[in-house]
Amino acid sequence: MRAGRGARGLGDTTRRNTLIGAAVAVVLLVVVDVVLVAMALGHTTPGAVGTPRPAPTFGVSPEGTPSASPTPSPSATAQGEAAGESRRLLSAVDGREAWRASSATCPVAQVVLEHTVDGGATWTPVTLGEDVRALWGMRATTDGLSLLEAVGDDCAPTERTTTDDGATWKAAAAGAAGAGITPDGVRLGSTTVANPCPQPLDAFQGTTTTVVVCDGQVEWRTGTAAWVDVPLGGVRGVAVDGSSYTLARIGNPECDGVQFETMTAVGVTPATPTTPVGCSDARTEGPIAIDRAGQAVWIWAGDEVLVSTDGGTTW
Repeated sequence: MRAGRGARGLGDTTRRNTLIGAAVAVVLLVVVDVVLVAMALGHTTPGAVGTPRPAPTFGVSPEGTPSASPTPSPSATAQGEAAGESRRLLSAVDGREAWRASSATCPVAQVVLEHTVDGGATWTPVTLGEDVRALWGMRATTDGLSLLEAVGDDCAPTERTTTDDGATWKAAAAGAAGAGITPDGVRLGSTTVANPCPQPLDAFQGTTTTVVVCDGQVEWRTGTAAWVDVPLGGVRGVAVDGSSYTLARIGNPECDGVQFETMTAVGVTPATPTTPVGCSDARTEGPIAIDRAGQAVWIWAGDEVLVSTDGGTTW
C-alpha cells in the first residue's frame, strides 16, 4: 500500500512539474512577443524618427555634386524692385497671372523676379542663378517664362526659359524673351541694333514690326526698314493687342495719372493718331511698366500693380 502510494506521489509530482514548466514557457513566449511588438511599433511610429523631411529636388552645382534647388515661397509682401536706379519689366499671361522684374545696371547684380497668380495681391519671389547680373527682356506665355539675361562679369546676353515657375531653367530660342534694351542697343532676336534714340524706355518686337518708346516720341519700323519717328510726348510703356499698340502716357491735363491710348501697329507714319481709352490713378513719378493679355491690361507704377479687365477703360 505504501509503495503504491509512493509511486502515485512521484507521478503526481512529475506531472505537476511538467505543467509548471509548460506554464513558465508560455509566460516567457508571451513576454517575448510583447517585447517584439513594442519594438516594431517603435520603428513605425512617426515620433520615433523625428519630423519627416520633405522630398528634396536636385540640380547640379558647379562642382558637379547634387545640391538642393531652392523653391519659391508665397509672400504677401513683394520684393518689388532692386535698390537704386533700376529698370522694370512686366509680362502678363492673363488677368490673374503675371511676372515682374527689376534690375540695376550690369554688372551690379541687383536682380528681382516675382510671380503672381492672384492679380497682384501676392507675389512669389523667384531665385535666379548667381551668374545673372541684370535682366534686359522678359516675355511670359501660357507655356512658361523667357528672360533675356546679362550673364557673368562680361554681361553676355543669354536667353533662358522656365516651364515650372522658375524651379529649373534651360536655354531658350533667340527672341523668346522678346525685345530687350541693353547697354549696346535694342536686342531683337539674336541681333542687337543701334538705339533709335538716347535712353529708350521700352520696346516690343512682333512678327514683322518693332516699336521703341523714347522720351518725346515713339520709333516704329517694319522688318529692317528705317525707323519712323512718331512725335508723342509722355509715353512711358507699350503693350500689344493684335494689330494695335496700347500706350501708357503721362502729362495729359485731362488725366491726373497714367492715360491709356491705342495706336495702330500697321502702316505707322509720323502722323499716326492715338485713341484715348481710359485713365488710371497710378503714380506718374519713376519708372512705369505695362503689359496686355487680351482685355487684361496691367500697370506697375510706384509700389502698386493695377489690373484693368476691359482693355484699360476702367481700373
